[in-house]
Amino acid sequence: MKKICYVIICVWGLAACQSSGVPKLSAQKAEKSADIHYQIGINSLYSGNLPKAFDELMTANRVRPNQPKILDALAYAWRLRGNTSKAEEMYRASLAAQSTPSTETNYGSLLIALKRYHEAEVHLRLALEDPRYRNQYLALINLGDALLGQEQFTDAIKSYRQASMMNPHQNIAKLHEAQAYIHVKRWNFAQALYESMLQQNPSNRPALEGIIQVATALRQPNIAKKHLGTYIEHEKAPLNRAWANDELVRLGQIQ
Repeated sequence: MKKICYVIICVWGLAACQSSGVPKLSAQKAEKSADIHYQIGINSLYSGNLPKAFDELMTANRVRPNQPKILDALAYAWRLRGNTSKAEEMYRASLAAQSTPSTETNYGSLLIALKRYHEAEVHLRLALEDPRYRNQYLALINLGDALLGQEQFTDAIKSYRQASMMNPHQNIAKLHEAQAYIHVKRWNFAQALYESMLQQNPSNRPALEGIIQVATALRQPNIAKKHLGTYIEHEKAPLNRAWANDELVRLGQIQ
């Protein structure tokens, strides 16, 4: 089953180093120091500087241990590094300190990547129990993936559509729904969803990749050729245009 993406959400925050022999910081100073390091760590994650992010987040965790948002950010950093075991350890530590909807969602996303779908469903439903959670649509998208992984197709579609209703300005839920239709070989539904997204935004590359997948599976290249032509016309980035031209060549070879 091809996934578009695992929707992942991170919580952000950080702290100052304490070397041996330095007097212990007061609680107030430790909190302020940890927050500074946390913020630097989060900014480093955003900019792609993973070593710096680890340095700052680990310092924050030393200065002020067992803070859920710091542990959650460390878990995300470990996941970016490809160490899922360490990421899971950090998520579990964060949830042991305090269960929050965002961490339940993040951990659920990791469990989906590990194909532990039933466990993921448990954590994602816990995230959805809090009506104040602002990113419920992300938990619902991940819940759809967890249900689809358990071959509960109808419930998965329901979850994706609920996510779309909660946040109609994003296409992630529709992309996941379309992939669910591909998973069960309901090509017409998938094609219709991708085409509706491309009508709204001809430069939507994930939707274009999806419709190419449909065209390839059905051995009907014309389904995608028109959209590729429109994409090339609108797209400015040279690498994206090169990719689209290569796809046109490849589709032209389908008999």
